[in-house]
Amino acid sequence: MWKQSSAASNREVTAEGAHRMTAIAIIGAGFSGTLLALHLLRRTPASVRVVLIERHNRFAQGPAYATGNPSHLLNVPAGRMSAFHDRPSDFLEWLARQPDAASDVGPASFVPRRQFGVYIRQLLHEELKRPGAADRLELVRGDVAAVEAEPHGPLSLCIGAERRIAADLAVLAIGNFPPEPPVIADPAFFDTPFYQPDPWAGDTLNSLDPDAPVLLIGTGLTMVDTVISLEDAGHRGPIHALSRRGLTPRCHAAGAIAPRRPGAAIPDRLTDSLRMLRAEARRAQREGSSWQAVLDELRPFGRDLWQALPPQDRSRFLRHLRPWWDVHRHRLAPAVSQRIEAARARGQLMIHAGRIESITAGSERATLVYRPRGADERRTLDIARVVNCAGPACDFDRIPHPLVRRLLKDGFVRPDPHRLGLDVTPSGALKDRSGAISRQLFAVGPVTRGAFWEMTAVPDIRRQCELLAAQLAMLA
Repeated sequence: MWKQSSAASNREVTAEGAHRMTAIAIIGAGFSGTLLALHLLRRTPASVRVVLIERHNRFAQGPAYATGNPSHLLNVPAGRMSAFHDRPSDFLEWLARQPDAASDVGPASFVPRRQFGVYIRQLLHEELKRPGAADRLELVRGDVAAVEAEPHGPLSLCIGAERRIAADLAVLAIGNFPPEPPVIADPAFFDTPFYQPDPWAGDTLNSLDPDAPVLLIGTGLTMVDTVISLEDAGHRGPIHALSRRGLTPRCHAAGAIAPRRPGAAIPDRLTDSLRMLRAEARRAQREGSSWQAVLDELRPFGRDLWQALPPQDRSRFLRHLRPWWDVHRHRLAPAVSQRIEAARARGQLMIHAGRIESITAGSERATLVYRPRGADERRTLDIARVVNCAGPACDFDRIPHPLVRRLLKDGFVRPDPHRLGLDVTPSGALKDRSGAISRQLFAVGPVTRGAFWEMTAVPDIRRQCELLAAQLAMLA
């Protein structure tokens, strides 16, 4: 449906000469990369060409929004999901124009995630139909294996053995990576059919006996999605979910939230911030509001607070408070929360807090041994399928992706100090092995969480894309 480039056409566009256009390449066309491309096209002149490169079959979605399950709902109300800050109702208006639009969808509705994926994909499609789009936007299907640079010259993005794409500026928008496997005595288990490393893979739940016991490693949002998928597939067997603390995502507040008076100033030390947050939550409840409203009011300041915290406070937060923050900050749609609570109430879904010690494969089942939190004894579970729902891998020193390995080897990038992603400046420029700031390489989306922390929800990524697009527009 969409026009894609040939290597020859790209070389012609990026060749030196009077007709050469400034090229900005975006590596990764999931939500972050696609949204950045849309904002670049709005902010840059006609002399700037955007090249959007995707290694998977589909542009403009990514795993979270490509789900075909209508029960996988957005975790953010539809009224806050516009792709454009200056058009806050864009997604709602798009929903209303759909042939199967529900009459009761409003700003507080939680709609299927796949609808948001279609929305972003259609925005890209509309951009391709604009006059002059062939000269401004190019879609390239391919897997970038390396980035080469010459002093004072353009970057060369290597796709395969022979293809090269020249770019003046390049942005890594490579999204999230599958979770790391837990540390166990015999890692050979991870090569057996009992283990599924990627909860978003199409075959994760294939050939599973509906009565068989399943173990989900992790108790966060991905666990919730997998439980919903199991239920929708008619699974009747027990579902065990295990994490270090056994914490599960809280629910969004039901109904309208009473407006609140402005809260206190936000301290720049962790202990003081936590004390303030608790005091604000108590005040909100006294005033007829909710703790959810307090966290939502902090959203615009989350990046500033994270960057103001001293490094030792960031480390303390990650070590002790991160799981609690995650389950309160990244909440469930009420309908999804009700399904999860119902599964727990009937005893099908069992949440465990503890540490995995071993998993061994037998002829028909795998045996998991774990130590419950705060206990000395071990417990055993017999499992037919183990699905890793522990959340995306963040430590880039251990991520096996070929482009990541090559960038690290060549010294173009380095992990951030807290091992949350790659080291970037507040404007999104990547830092190389020595800490020098690149003038050509940038990053957007989850790989920048070390600098910005909140780079998961759509409103946060939208803000980052808008700011980075403005920055790149000044450099182009």
